Amino acid sequence: MIHQTLKPFPKDFLWGASTSAYQVEGASLEDGKGPSFQDTKKLPPGTADLTVSVDHYHRYKEDIALMAEMGFKAYRFSISWSRVLPDGIGKVNPKGIEFYNNLIDECLKYGIEPIITMFHFDMPAALEEKGSWSNASSSEWFKEFARVLFENYGDRVKYWLTINEQNMMTLVGPLIGTLRVPEATTNLTKEIYQQNHHQLVAQAKAMQLCHEMLPKAKIGPAPNIALAYPNSNRPEDIIAEQNANAIRNWLYLDMAVYGRYNNLVWAYLEAKDATPTFAPGDAEVLKVAKPDFIAFNYYTSFTVEASDGSEQIADKFADQQSAMSEPGYYRSVQNQNLKKTEFGWEIDPVGFRATMRALYDRYQLPLLVTENGIGAYDELTADGKVHDPYRIVYLREHIVQIKEAISDGVEMLGYNPWSAIDLISTHEGIKKRYGFIYVDRDEFDLKTLKRYRKDSFYWYKKVIATNGENLSD
Repeated sequence: MIHQTLKPFPKDFLWGASTSAYQVEGASLEDGKGPSFQDTKKLPPGTADLTVSVDHYHRYKEDIALMAEMGFKAYRFSISWSRVLPDGIGKVNPKGIEFYNNLIDECLKYGIEPIITMFHFDMPAALEEKGSWSNASSSEWFKEFARVLFENYGDRVKYWLTINEQNMMTLVGPLIGTLRVPEATTNLTKEIYQQNHHQLVAQAKAMQLCHEMLPKAKIGPAPNIALAYPNSNRPEDIIAEQNANAIRNWLYLDMAVYGRYNNLVWAYLEAKDATPTFAPGDAEVLKVAKPDFIAFNYYTSFTVEASDGSEQIADKFADQQSAMSEPGYYRSVQNQNLKKTEFGWEIDPVGFRATMRALYDRYQLPLLVTENGIGAYDELTADGKVHDPYRIVYLREHIVQIKEAISDGVEMLGYNPWSAIDLISTHEGIKKRYGFIYVDRDEFDLKTLKRYRKDSFYWYKKVIATNGENLSD
């Protein structure tokens, strides 16, 4: 489908970028903050800890000023649960409340819309000790955390995201270190999907509470969506593609939007004796809660073929983009039509358009891109420059596809790529850089922490200033 004339981006399109609290803030135990799972977990070998990160906690004014210089209309960031509630429940930390009040006000000073992620891979350590998401009380913990956020920031924050990449915590959580698995677990699939169920209920409670407390605000989920392709036109590969999309993508959004489990996933769970247990009231709150939009993170598509059941449970590369193979349901394969990043992720801008079309066709809700980007080994030159033409190319190609999707009739709210500033990657540390802003530090040497504008900084500034019309270098 070729458009002779592409439609323009909406005038109020939310151009910006994203971060998460544990990856940028630092100050991991300062000013009354309690430890989170990210502070206590075992780090991947050779990667930096999060004690300082890139020190956004102390340098947020400088960082927001740089975002304003780029022309940001929005800044998507997360709130550290244990900075606001050191024990996850109970006593509120005034210093934590103050920090996010200041951060929100700093954004608004420049006309930047704060888009807040409520949970981004950082369960308070005190709640980890109580079982984390395996504890049926976790949905109530999250609801009370949501109440604290809505009470303190709801007068200024219009856009809320519930749980970042819940599907990745479910699919590869034990491998990437974002999901606790009790030692006594005998049926891993059942345990993981029970935790997923508690998160779905937690999300529903937060959405319902948001609409009660903040009737003018908007709230939605934020999964990582990677559309699955069949590896061929073999009918068996089409079935594999349907299985993969249901298990990786539709389960989470079918529940968020329609309040029901996807039938293909439920059949999969039945086959593994892994259907989740519903607590009294779960079905009702899941049915009643409704999102106002769908936020999603997109980095790549993935390709699958029919499985004979002989695959290993996990591929050797375990991260957010691991397509995984599910024996008997689908086998993940390389897409020979796509190039890859330095870190082995397939690059598929057209798949971005296909994903937006599929999401909007299925759910008929406005879409907000909350992550998209390329991790690379950026280098700071002697004269203080960072030349990252690969990032400009990657982002340009994806922005073009948003315009194509808009011309297809898809309602798009905004684009917030990953990431606003260099931060500590969950798996590869600081060496894997995503930001428009370079931070002068190495893996274990904090150096100056000085900020430098990359070439992509100036390019994105021009993109925003022209509302996506000028994408040239």
